[in-house]
Amino acid sequence: QVQFVESGGGLVQPGGSLRLSCAVSGIDIRGLRLGWYRQAPGKERELSAVIWSDGSTNYGDSVKGRATISREDVKNSIFLQLNSLKPEDTAIYYCRLFGLDFWGQGTQVTVSS
Repeated sequence: QVQFVESGGGLVQPGGSLRLSCAVSGIDIRGLRLGWYRQAPGKERELSAVIWSDGSTNYGDSVKGRATISREDVKNSIFLQLNSLKPEDTAIYYCRLFGLDFWGQGTQVTVSS
């Protein structure tokens, strides 16, 4: 009964910013490793960011330096701050709980002038 509800996507101009949210229900995220993936049409899903239970983070090369993943365990949520957005960031962004093969609907990010 796990659910991911991703939100915060939208249409932004190059150089803009977005803060994506993922509200998790059906499981307590404390102690778990979570992350964000993204998938553009015709391309494979790729890992963008990971956050461990202790707050340690790692980022994919495509977003490194422009993205910040965070978690608020009390809210059972994770977030992804995206800055200096580029057209190639256009994709559906998905929340991921590692060890659980389940995907939500994702949230669409479109970067275009």
